[in-house]
Amino acid sequence: MKPGDKLLKEINKKYTPSTTIPLKFGRYDMVVKTNDEGYAILLFIGKADEDGIIKGNRFTRVLIKDSNGNTIKDHWDHKGKI
Repeated sequence: MKPGDKLLKEINKKYTPSTTIPLKFGRYDMVVKTNDEGYAILLFIGKADEDGIIKGNRFTRVLIKDSNGNTIKDHWDHKGKI
């Protein structure tokens, strides 16, 4: 399983650095954690319960850049159910 193009377009935006951001995507609830540059590196997507805990899937991002800031590797890995 991998994120679709519409979802990738939403989560590949630049956000506030080093934060956790709750989002909605269609009928799904999401939580995105960002790195110190503001790129999403962790994604939880599914349905949130009354405490805000997401029941669904977890994805992590492999984002490797060279010393000039050029992207060498950028992809999302499905890490399983949560």
